[in-house]
Amino acid sequence: MPESYIHPITKENPFKVVFVCLGNICRSPTAEGIFIHKVKEAGLQDYFYIDSAGTGAYHVGESANSKSQATANKRGIHLPSKARQFEYADFEEFDLILAMDSENFSNIKQLDRKDRFTDKVKMMRDFDPEPGNGEVPDPYYGGIDGFERVFDVLERSSEALLEQLEPHVEK
Repeated sequence: MPESYIHPITKENPFKVVFVCLGNICRSPTAEGIFIHKVKEAGLQDYFYIDSAGTGAYHVGESANSKSQATANKRGIHLPSKARQFEYADFEEFDLILAMDSENFSNIKQLDRKDRFTDKVKMMRDFDPEPGNGEVPDPYYGGIDGFERVFDVLERSSEALLEQLEPHVEK
């Protein structure tokens, strides 16, 4: 995978990543919380700006889904975000935009009508060592097992993402 979206990461020029799903209450806030945790564990919190968003406005202002929170809390992860909708300005703001599935990938790409930001938009499971079908499944309508599986996928993907970015951190 080309790394054209990666720049030298410094405190003055942190790497900005946004995780994107549909409603911004299950998958993307879980990915955000996991990545924040991994970055802090590595002592790199001053070098990253981490956020999440949804392509839909269904849950704007809400905290993460209770099942997402319960799954994360059980594993020592805090989900701090409030749902917001992905907007065009995010293309300018973020270095990397990670879609959870192909539908949200398409929704994001539709906002980029002139294809100015193609290199910045990736699938989350592009970083998963076990990418399966490439989609992070939406656990919203299922039971807690689905949230557990999604957490595992996002944890693996986040670890691999950080491994790819860490060599670019200039301390």
